[in-house]
Amino acid sequence: MRFDPPLEEGRLLRRYKRFLADIETLHGEQLTIHCPNTGSMFNCMVEGGQVWFSRSNDPKRKLPGTWEISETPQGRLACVNTGRANRLVEEALHAGVISELRGFTELKREVAYGQENSRVDFRLDFPEGPAFVEVKSVTLGFDGSTVAAFPDAVTQRGAKHMRELASLAREGIRAVQLYCVNLSGIDAVRPAEEIDPGYAAALREAVAAGVEVLAYGVRLTAQEVCIDRRLEVRL
Repeated sequence: MRFDPPLEEGRLLRRYKRFLADIETLHGEQLTIHCPNTGSMFNCMVEGGQVWFSRSNDPKRKLPGTWEISETPQGRLACVNTGRANRLVEEALHAGVISELRGFTELKREVAYGQENSRVDFRLDFPEGPAFVEVKSVTLGFDGSTVAAFPDAVTQRGAKHMRELASLAREGIRAVQLYCVNLSGIDAVRPAEEIDPGYAAALREAVAAGVEVLAYGVRLTAQEVCIDRRLEVRL
């Protein structure tokens, strides 16, 4: 996925009210832009650090741009626009990059399912039956480690998705949790039990029920982002 038009560079002044960020561009322009990330963004931003943002010329928009990439305190790059994850995964699915999910005949987005009124990110239809795929964007990294973690804040919604996938697996339906690790310099991913033990427990229960867990990393630059490699999953 290439960024078109190209991203602009600046530095982060502050993030506040969850969805707002003040930045200064390379030309000294100070802007308030949209932060499309509902998480804590723990360890994936630093005041004064580099940011890259997309600018919109839509007169109906309240804010002139969207924060896309952040420099982390560890010197990595993180794609903080969580809305990109599903598009990256869909692109990789169609390209056959995610080897475990090759061979589907139809892809459907945002399909209603489950006992808790959920919507799964993708339903893939195979000759042998469907696969339900839930996608999570991972941006949490740590000093001195190439292992990323999810989530970066307590997520009841994430635990709910694990329960829904586990119910499918118990019925003999293929269920997949796919972590899209939008962070450079990462080799593996794990549950962030120290942040949300409830989610970690729900993930392990889902695995015991037969849910598949996959993790894929990205190649990330200011010009493009794409899924390019499988990562280790540490449960």
